[in-house]
Formats: sequence, structure tokens, C-alpha cells
Amino acid sequence: MRENYDFDAIELEWQKKWSDHHLFQVETNPERKKYYVLEMFPYPSGDPHMGHVKNYVIGDVVARYFIRKGFNVLHPMGYDSFGLPAENAAIKNNIHPSVWTHDKIDKMREVLKRIGISYDWRREVITCEPEYYKFTQWFFLQFYKNHLAYKKAGQVNWCPSCATVLANEQVVEGNCERCGTPVNRKMLSQWYLKITQYAESLLNDINTLGEWPERVLTMQRNWIGRSEGAYIDFSLPDLNKTIRVFTTRPDTIFGATFFVLAPEHPLVDELVDGTTYQDKVIEFREKISRKSDIDRLSETLDKEGMYIGKEIVNPINGEKIPIWIADYVLLEYGTGAVMAVPAHD
Repeated sequence: MRENYDFDAIELEWQKKWSDHHLFQVETNPERKKYYVLEMFPYPSGDPHMGHVKNYVIGDVVARYFIRKGFNVLHPMGYDSFGLPAENAAIKNNIHPSVWTHDKIDKMREVLKRIGISYDWRREVITCEPEYYKFTQWFFLQFYKNHLAYKKAGQVNWCPSCATVLANEQVVEGNCERCGTPVNRKMLSQWYLKITQYAESLLNDINTLGEWPERVLTMQRNWIGRSEGAYIDFSLPDLNKTIRVFTTRPDTIFGATFFVLAPEHPLVDELVDGTTYQDKVIEFREKISRKSDIDRLSETLDKEGMYIGKEIVNPINGEKIPIWIADYVLLEYGTGAVMAVPAHD
């Protein structure tokens, strides 16, 4: 094939023409329809591979399609270069993280340019550079000053090999997508933002995004979420305490037949301490800790739970109902407790 088609010469010739004519550089132009194409930034913790080529060529096809349709297309590139993945890779190779990271960025940039991706390289973003992260620091300080950033302990997905927290999407069948190590759930003190304080206004403002695809709008509504209902306190006679649940159907409380806690709920330890259920609960928790939140909430996977040998009192009729722990109840969602009404669930 090379005898008839000189890839190197022809591709480099046209890529030079694109560069010389600034073909993919975009400027503000109110007379042209706008279109924004952004692929997920790569982690510069290793060398470029065919997975990168596949992802960024797909984005390039979309960008070029809309360019040909006359849109003013913004198509930037950047590198998600902060965090432990790059640092761990550098430590493993006995190289300073800054040297390692910038070397991998240079290689990634070289490959993407050689492929001929239609990026506006003037808009390149490198998240570990001060000119970028000074803005993330500024934003965080504004959140903190306005009491919108707070710190608390919460359950996270933890990869012991990478020594880092993983997003739910980075846990594949209980394993780290990067290294394949089984992922654990652990309590870790971390920062949170009070985005739920703005849930109502965020939901209302979605209606102003008329040009957005409906599937994206639906995704945003589901992500923000809003439920209307009531809080109900159930009493624990053994501990002289109460557990609060939130329900959208308080009228169904007469039919509550059992009560479910998140396996990580702090009261579970008090309820099973010194009982024959204690070891079984520990074993169950260990098993559940290898699941991501996405897997635990999946409608296609089987649910797992166990009775812990205790009862709780229904505040309406005074009846005692059994307490279970189950994987589908999350400590961070709602109150970490659910009243179960089979006739209405």
C-alpha cells in the first residue's frame, strides 16, 4: 500500500496547510451558530495508546462534521494532570512527578497532532499549571467563605494499589479500572459542596436550556433530584434511640413490614454488638464494600441483605418489625434507612 500512497508525506503536507491557515482556530462570531465539542481530558500518567486514539478520533469526527455544516466549533484539548494516578506512576518509575507528568503531556500532544485531530491548540489546558489551578482555588475559597464548602467523613471507593479514591464509574465489577485491584469501601474525611441548597433553582433553570438535547436535560434533572415527602422517626427500644427515614408516601406506613439500614450505618454496630449476628454483619459488610454505588443501585443486579436479629417500632401502630441491612440502601443517600412497604414498593 505504501508504494501507492505515501502516508507520511501526504498527511504531514495537509496538516501543515491546516496549521498555516489556522483552520481549527475559533474566534467569537455572533453571526455563526456555536457548537462545543469536548472529549474527556486524558490522564498523563502513562504513554498514549489505541484507546486514546479511538476516543479522540470519535470526537474529531463530530467536530469536523459540524465544521462542515457551517458551525463555529470550539474544540479544545487538555490534560487532567493533578492527583495520585500521575504521582503514583512517577514514584513507581523513580522520577519527579512534575518531570514525569510534563513528559507524558508532551508525548500525548505529539501523538494527537500527528493524528491530525482538529484542536484549537491555543486553548490547551493543563490542570497542574498555576494559571489553571489558581482559578479552582479561587472558586473553592468563594464556596468556603460563603459556607458552601464543608468537611465530613463519608464512604468512598478506595483502591489500595493506586492509593486513591475512585469515582463510581471507575469501579468495574468491583475492581479498579486502572489496575484491576479489588476496590474497598472506606470512611474518609473529605470536602463537600452544598449543591443541594440550590436544587430548586437548578431544576427551574434547566427549563431555560432550550437548545440542549432532551436526554442531557433528563440526565441533569435526575442527577439533581428532588423528592417531596415526610420524615418519620422509628424507635429502637434496645438502644433508647430513634432512626429517621424519609418517605414520599407517609400514608403507606401502616403497611411497613420490615426496616432496612445501610450496612455502613453507625447504629448497626450498636445493634449487633456482642450478639451472634456480629461476625455475620462484618462478613456481609466486607462483601458489600467491594461494590460501587452504581452496582448497589443497579436494577439489573440481584439485591443482597441479611436480618440482624433486632426489631424497630412502627410509630403509628406500635408494632415491632424486623431490621435488615441491604446493599441497595446507601448511607449517603437520604438518611441511610428505609421503611419497606412491599405492597407499594
